[in-house]
Amino acid sequence: MNEAIPVMRAVDNGTAKLLPDVDRERAWLLTVDGAPQSYVDLDEPTHLEFEYVRRLAHVIDRAGDEGAPLTVLHLGGGACTLPRYVAATRPGSTQCVVEADGGLLALVAETLPIPDGTGITVHGADARHWLEAVRDRSVDVLVGDVFGGSRVPAHLTSVEYAREAARVLRPDGVYAANLADGAPFGFLRSQLATFATVFEELALIAEPAVLRGRRFGNAVLVASHTEIDMAALARRTAADAFPARVEHGASLRKFTGDATPVRDSGAVPSPRPPDGAFSVG
Repeated sequence: MNEAIPVMRAVDNGTAKLLPDVDRERAWLLTVDGAPQSYVDLDEPTHLEFEYVRRLAHVIDRAGDEGAPLTVLHLGGGACTLPRYVAATRPGSTQCVVEADGGLLALVAETLPIPDGTGITVHGADARHWLEAVRDRSVDVLVGDVFGGSRVPAHLTSVEYAREAARVLRPDGVYAANLADGAPFGFLRSQLATFATVFEELALIAEPAVLRGRRFGNAVLVASHTEIDMAALARRTAADAFPARVEHGASLRKFTGDATPVRDSGAVPSPRPPDGAFSVG
Protein backbone atom coordinates (compact mmCIF):
# COMPACT_ATOMS: atom_id res chain seq x y z
CA MET A 1 0.00 0.00 0.00
CA ASN A 2 1.31 3.45 -0.91
CA GLU A 3 2.37 5.61 2.03
CA ALA A 4 0.03 8.55 2.61
CA ILE A 5 1.61 11.92 1.94
CA PRO A 6 0.58 15.35 3.25
CA VAL A 7 -1.68 17.51 1.11
CA MET A 8 -1.44 21.31 1.10
CA ARG A 9 -3.81 23.63 -0.72
CA ALA A 10 -4.92 27.26 -0.65
CA VAL A 11 -8.56 27.50 0.43
CA ASP A 12 -10.85 30.49 0.86
CA ASN A 13 -9.68 31.32 4.39
CA GLY A 14 -6.00 30.45 4.29
CA THR A 15 -3.76 27.46 3.64
CA ALA A 16 -5.16 24.03 4.45
CA LYS A 17 -2.99 21.03 5.18
CA LEU A 18 -4.02 17.39 5.49
CA LEU A 19 -1.41 15.50 7.51
CA PRO A 20 -1.51 11.68 7.76
CA ASP A 21 -1.27 10.16 11.22
CA VAL A 22 1.68 7.76 11.29
CA ASP A 23 0.00 5.69 14.03
CA ARG A 24 -3.39 5.21 12.36
CA GLU A 25 -3.44 3.97 8.77
CA ARG A 26 -6.25 6.10 7.32
CA ALA A 27 -6.40 8.96 9.80
CA TRP A 28 -5.79 12.59 8.93
CA LEU A 29 -5.32 15.91 10.71
CA LEU A 30 -6.72 18.96 8.95
CA THR A 31 -5.19 22.35 9.75
CA VAL A 32 -5.86 25.80 8.32
CA ASP A 33 -3.00 28.30 8.72
CA GLY A 34 -1.50 26.00 11.32
CA ALA A 35 -4.60 25.81 13.52
CA PRO A 36 -6.08 22.31 13.96
CA GLN A 37 -9.55 22.08 12.40
CA SER A 38 -10.46 18.40 12.27
CA TYR A 39 -9.12 14.92 12.82
CA VAL A 40 -10.74 12.09 10.87
CA ASP A 41 -10.10 8.36 10.96
CA LEU A 42 -11.76 6.99 7.84
CA ASP A 43 -11.68 3.44 9.21
CA GLU A 44 -12.95 4.34 12.68
CA PRO A 45 -15.35 7.31 12.58
CA THR A 46 -16.12 6.92 16.30
CA HIS A 47 -12.49 7.80 17.16
CA LEU A 48 -12.53 11.44 18.29
CA GLU A 49 -9.03 12.82 18.76
CA PHE A 50 -9.86 16.34 19.91
CA GLU A 51 -11.14 16.82 23.47
CA TYR A 52 -13.71 19.48 22.53
CA VAL A 53 -15.15 17.21 19.82
CA ARG A 54 -15.58 14.43 22.37
CA ARG A 55 -17.44 16.88 24.62
CA LEU A 56 -19.77 17.84 21.79
CA ALA A 57 -20.27 14.12 21.15
CA HIS A 58 -21.14 13.56 24.81
CA VAL A 59 -23.91 16.14 24.45
CA ILE A 60 -25.24 14.45 21.32
CA ASP A 61 -25.03 11.04 22.97
CA ARG A 62 -27.42 12.28 25.67
CA ALA A 63 -29.94 13.68 23.15
CA GLY A 64 -33.03 11.55 22.57
CA ASP A 65 -33.03 7.80 23.07
CA GLU A 66 -29.68 6.03 22.94
CA GLY A 67 -28.77 5.10 19.37
CA ALA A 68 -32.01 6.54 17.91
CA PRO A 69 -31.75 8.60 14.70
CA LEU A 70 -31.54 12.37 15.09
CA THR A 71 -31.91 15.37 12.84
CA VAL A 72 -28.70 17.35 13.32
CA LEU A 73 -27.64 20.69 11.85
CA HIS A 74 -23.90 21.36 11.97
CA LEU A 75 -22.83 24.98 11.52
CA GLY A 76 -19.18 24.68 10.57
CA GLY A 77 -17.94 21.62 8.75
CA GLY A 78 -14.20 21.17 8.54
CA ALA A 79 -13.62 17.53 7.65
CA CYS A 80 -17.02 16.50 9.12
CA THR A 81 -15.66 14.56 12.08
CA LEU A 82 -18.77 14.88 14.22
CA PRO A 83 -21.27 14.12 11.41
CA ARG A 84 -19.34 10.92 10.64
CA TYR A 85 -19.50 10.01 14.34
CA VAL A 86 -23.26 10.56 14.51
CA ALA A 87 -23.80 8.53 11.32
CA ALA A 88 -21.87 5.63 12.89
CA THR A 89 -23.49 5.78 16.34
CA ARG A 90 -27.02 6.72 15.25
CA PRO A 91 -27.71 5.07 11.87
CA GLY A 92 -30.58 6.64 9.97
CA SER A 93 -29.89 10.14 11.23
CA THR A 94 -30.43 13.08 8.90
CA GLN A 95 -27.57 15.56 9.05
CA CYS A 96 -26.92 18.86 7.32
CA VAL A 97 -23.45 20.41 7.39
CA VAL A 98 -22.96 24.09 6.53
CA GLU A 99 -19.45 25.33 5.75
CA ALA A 100 -18.66 28.74 4.26
CA ASP A 101 -15.21 27.85 2.90
CA GLY A 102 -15.88 26.38 -0.54
CA GLY A 103 -12.22 25.57 -1.12
CA LEU A 104 -12.10 23.57 2.09
CA LEU A 105 -15.26 21.70 1.14
CA ALA A 106 -13.71 20.75 -2.21
CA LEU A 107 -10.50 19.55 -0.55
CA VAL A 108 -12.38 17.37 1.95
CA ALA A 109 -14.72 15.96 -0.71
CA GLU A 110 -11.73 15.01 -2.85
CA THR A 111 -9.43 13.53 -0.22
CA LEU A 112 -11.71 12.47 2.66
CA PRO A 113 -15.03 11.76 0.94
CA ILE A 114 -18.08 10.99 3.06
CA PRO A 115 -19.39 7.49 2.21
CA ASP A 116 -22.72 7.18 0.43
CA GLY A 117 -25.75 6.33 2.51
CA THR A 118 -24.68 8.18 5.65
CA GLY A 119 -27.54 10.69 5.57
CA ILE A 120 -25.04 13.58 5.56
CA THR A 121 -25.45 16.48 3.15
CA VAL A 122 -22.87 19.25 2.91
CA HIS A 123 -23.61 22.81 1.78
CA GLY A 124 -21.38 25.78 1.08
CA ALA A 125 -23.04 28.77 2.74
CA ASP A 126 -22.81 31.30 5.55
CA ALA A 127 -23.98 29.66 8.78
CA ARG A 128 -26.27 32.49 9.94
CA HIS A 129 -27.90 32.91 6.54
CA TRP A 130 -28.54 29.18 6.29
CA LEU A 131 -29.92 29.02 9.82
CA GLU A 132 -32.40 31.81 9.12
CA ALA A 133 -33.90 29.74 6.29
CA VAL A 134 -34.34 26.52 8.33
CA ARG A 135 -37.90 25.50 9.24
CA ASP A 136 -39.23 26.07 12.75
CA ARG A 137 -38.85 23.14 15.17
CA SER A 138 -37.18 20.85 12.62
CA VAL A 139 -33.86 20.05 14.34
CA ASP A 140 -33.03 17.79 17.30
CA VAL A 141 -29.46 18.99 17.77
CA LEU A 142 -27.80 22.18 16.53
CA VAL A 143 -24.00 22.23 16.68
CA GLY A 144 -22.14 25.52 16.37
CA ASP A 145 -18.45 25.06 15.51
CA VAL A 146 -17.67 27.98 13.23
CA PHE A 147 -14.27 29.60 13.34
CA GLY A 148 -12.84 32.09 10.90
CA GLY A 149 -9.15 32.73 11.50
CA SER A 150 -9.40 30.92 14.86
CA ARG A 151 -12.21 33.26 15.99
CA VAL A 152 -15.97 32.77 16.21
CA PRO A 153 -17.56 35.28 13.78
CA ALA A 154 -19.44 38.14 15.43
CA HIS A 155 -22.78 37.40 13.75
CA LEU A 156 -22.86 34.00 15.49
CA THR A 157 -22.62 35.45 19.00
CA SER A 158 -25.74 37.60 19.42
CA VAL A 159 -29.18 37.38 20.99
CA GLU A 160 -30.66 37.48 17.50
CA TYR A 161 -28.56 34.45 16.53
CA ALA A 162 -29.55 32.63 19.73
CA ARG A 163 -33.22 33.24 18.92
CA GLU A 164 -32.75 31.70 15.49
CA ALA A 165 -31.08 28.68 17.10
CA ALA A 166 -34.00 28.29 19.52
CA ARG A 167 -36.53 28.69 16.70
CA VAL A 168 -35.23 25.77 14.63
CA LEU A 169 -34.88 23.37 17.58
CA ARG A 170 -37.66 21.00 18.54
CA PRO A 171 -39.08 21.52 22.05
CA ASP A 172 -36.66 19.00 23.57
CA GLY A 173 -33.79 19.91 21.24
CA VAL A 174 -30.33 20.94 22.34
CA TYR A 175 -27.80 23.51 21.16
CA ALA A 176 -24.07 22.85 21.62
CA ALA A 177 -21.33 25.26 20.59
CA ASN A 178 -17.55 25.13 20.61
CA LEU A 179 -16.19 28.42 21.94
CA ALA A 180 -12.72 29.56 23.01
CA ASP A 181 -11.61 32.12 25.56
CA GLY A 182 -9.26 32.81 28.43
CA ALA A 183 -9.30 34.87 31.64
CA PRO A 184 -11.03 37.20 32.39
CA PHE A 185 -13.56 35.44 30.10
CA GLY A 186 -15.28 38.51 28.72
CA PHE A 187 -16.40 36.65 25.61
CA LEU A 188 -17.45 33.42 27.32
CA ARG A 189 -19.38 35.23 30.05
CA SER A 190 -21.17 37.39 27.47
CA GLN A 191 -22.16 34.28 25.54
CA LEU A 192 -23.68 32.74 28.65
CA ALA A 193 -25.62 35.95 29.32
CA THR A 194 -26.72 36.05 25.68
CA PHE A 195 -28.04 32.50 25.55
CA ALA A 196 -29.67 32.85 28.99
CA THR A 197 -32.06 35.38 27.43
CA VAL A 198 -33.42 32.64 25.14
CA PHE A 199 -32.87 29.24 26.82
CA GLU A 200 -33.95 28.11 30.28
CA GLU A 201 -31.19 25.51 30.71
CA LEU A 202 -27.49 26.22 30.27
CA ALA A 203 -24.27 24.33 30.96
CA LEU A 204 -20.60 24.89 30.24
CA ILE A 205 -18.07 22.09 29.71
CA ALA A 206 -14.35 22.86 30.00
CA GLU A 207 -11.15 21.65 31.59
CA PRO A 208 -10.60 22.96 35.12
CA ALA A 209 -7.37 24.70 34.07
CA VAL A 210 -9.30 26.72 31.50
CA LEU A 211 -12.10 27.60 33.92
CA ARG A 212 -9.54 28.72 36.52
CA GLY A 213 -8.00 31.07 33.99
CA ARG A 214 -4.67 29.28 33.80
CA ARG A 215 -4.75 29.01 30.02
CA PHE A 216 -6.71 29.90 26.91
CA GLY A 217 -8.81 27.01 25.66
CA ASN A 218 -12.04 25.54 24.35
CA ALA A 219 -15.34 25.47 26.21
CA VAL A 220 -18.57 23.84 25.06
CA LEU A 221 -21.75 25.82 25.68
CA VAL A 222 -24.90 23.69 26.01
CA ALA A 223 -28.38 25.22 25.88
CA SER A 224 -31.88 23.75 25.94
CA HIS A 225 -35.46 24.56 26.84
CA THR A 226 -35.74 21.28 28.74
CA GLU A 227 -33.75 19.86 31.63
CA ILE A 228 -30.26 18.59 30.79
CA ASP A 229 -29.07 15.42 32.54
CA MET A 230 -26.10 17.12 34.17
CA ALA A 231 -25.04 14.10 36.21
CA ALA A 232 -24.74 11.85 33.16
CA LEU A 233 -22.95 14.56 31.20
CA ALA A 234 -20.54 15.17 34.08
CA ARG A 235 -19.73 11.45 34.33
CA ARG A 236 -18.94 11.27 30.62
CA THR A 237 -16.72 14.36 30.57
CA ALA A 238 -14.90 13.39 33.78
CA ALA A 239 -13.98 10.01 32.28
CA ASP A 240 -12.08 11.49 29.33
CA ALA A 241 -8.30 11.32 29.04
CA PHE A 242 -8.32 15.07 29.71
CA PRO A 243 -11.20 15.36 32.21
CA ALA A 244 -13.55 18.30 31.98
CA ARG A 245 -15.97 19.84 34.42
CA VAL A 246 -19.64 20.65 33.80
CA GLU A 247 -20.73 23.97 35.28
CA HIS A 248 -24.44 24.71 35.63
CA GLY A 249 -26.97 26.26 37.99
CA ALA A 250 -25.61 28.52 40.73
CA SER A 251 -21.94 27.97 39.84
CA LEU A 252 -22.60 28.93 36.23
CA ARG A 253 -24.53 32.04 37.26
CA LYS A 254 -21.60 33.01 39.47
CA PHE A 255 -19.20 32.51 36.56
CA THR A 256 -21.43 34.64 34.30
CA GLY A 257 -21.52 37.42 36.88
CA ASP A 258 -22.73 40.78 35.62
CA ALA A 259 -22.05 40.07 31.94
CA THR A 260 -24.62 41.55 29.57
CA PRO A 261 -26.23 39.99 26.49
CA VAL A 262 -24.77 40.82 23.07
CA ARG A 263 -26.93 42.22 20.28
CA ASP A 264 -26.15 42.20 16.57
CA SER A 265 -25.38 45.91 16.71
CA GLY A 266 -22.58 45.42 19.25
CA ALA A 267 -21.36 41.90 18.46
CA VAL A 268 -17.63 41.24 18.03
CA PRO A 269 -15.70 38.07 17.18
CA SER A 270 -14.30 35.87 19.92
CA PRO A 271 -10.82 36.88 21.13
CA ARG A 272 -7.78 36.03 19.07
CA PRO A 273 -5.95 33.07 20.65
CA PRO A 274 -2.49 33.78 22.07
CA ASP A 275 0.37 32.74 19.82
CA GLY A 276 0.81 28.98 19.98
CA ALA A 277 -2.47 28.33 21.80
CA PHE A 278 -3.76 25.99 19.11
CA SER A 279 -1.01 25.92 16.49
CA VAL A 280 0.63 22.68 15.37
CA GLY A 281 3.27 24.31 13.20
